[in-house]
Amino acid sequence: MADVKPSLSKDEKRLLKIKNRQAIKRTEFRRQEWFRYLKLGDSWRKPRGKKSKLREHFAKRPRVVDAGFRSPAVVRGLHPSGFKEVLVHNVPELEKLDPSREAARIASAVGGRKREMIEERAEELKIRVLNKSVE
Repeated sequence: MADVKPSLSKDEKRLLKIKNRQAIKRTEFRRQEWFRYLKLGDSWRKPRGKKSKLREHFAKRPRVVDAGFRSPAVVRGLHPSGFKEVLVHNVPELEKLDPSREAARIASAVGGRKREMIEERAEELKIRVLNKSVE
């Protein structure tokens, strides 16, 4: 089955292109001193220290999360394909989706047998599954 495309207006398509282009350019924001202590991890936290060079935006420091990096409001939160992602755990949840605007992402807790059933039903309903099993 060919991948289903979302029904987007001309303006939404234009903004989605801008969003995807921005996402490629955007640096990966990492927590202050993520490289120093493994226990910190690298997920973003706002620098709040009184003498923090990162908070002060000193030169030669990594970029800090800012409103200027945000994507256009109309397409914010959409998958790069243009669909709105919806987490699906079973077939009845799948049948509630709007195939023209929403795509299914099968939850990680779903087992193999139920995953197969969801994928078959999605194909019948022409709903795009973002994380199909590889066969």
